[in-house]
Amino acid sequence: MRYLALIPARYASSRFPGKPLADIHGKPMIRRVYERCTAVFGTDCYVATDDPRIEEAVQAFGGQVIMTSTEHRSGTDRCAEALDTAESLTGRRFDIVVNIQGDEPFIATEQLEQIRGCFDDTATQIATLVKPFTPAENIFNDNSPKVVLSTSGDALYFSRSAIPFLRGVPQEEWQARYTYYKHIGLYAYRSDVLRAVTKLPQSPLEKAESLEQLRWIENGYRIRTAVTTLESHAIDTPEDLRNVLSLFPDYQ
Repeated sequence: MRYLALIPARYASSRFPGKPLADIHGKPMIRRVYERCTAVFGTDCYVATDDPRIEEAVQAFGGQVIMTSTEHRSGTDRCAEALDTAESLTGRRFDIVVNIQGDEPFIATEQLEQIRGCFDDTATQIATLVKPFTPAENIFNDNSPKVVLSTSGDALYFSRSAIPFLRGVPQEEWQARYTYYKHIGLYAYRSDVLRAVTKLPQSPLEKAESLEQLRWIENGYRIRTAVTTLESHAIDTPEDLRNVLSLFPDYQ
């Protein structure tokens, strides 16, 4: 199978404008992500952006970049366009598209290998990562989506609420009584599935929770999960960046 790694990147983040170009020990964030991805996927890796400043930064360090429309609602939509462009540029057909967040400069190669391994099962349509919440983490934080899993490892539902609800158990005891999983925003899709899900209209569940993966589940697509124990350290705000840099002062 041929994998295409895509890193959707926007400049106009409301909470952190210019985030992909933020400096991390002498390299822009987008370069850190790109280098992690090429370590696993080689030359079949592109940044997908709609901003010429990001395009210029990627080209400056020798990376590959695809310019996309400014009208996309999500990174998934941007990846669907970039897939078509990459196949046109290379003359090759890609079987699987891996969507790596541009604000994950500390994504581990092990995690990228995990999501790739989900497609060893020919039945896998979409794959993502989940991680058990630690006791120190707040399962009631609605900015951290939760996911419940089937016995076979497929995602049953994603929610901003703490799910499942433990009836008759005080909330302060929930994490001691049940393993809650948080969603790690790393996706991979079979190419035909990616093209199909981006053509679907927004669904009622997606609108309710503001989580696009619910559109896919609501339309009958299966999302296979792999469990990681590694933190991904997504960066949403300048404060997040300062906190992460304090954790990795010697990051090379």
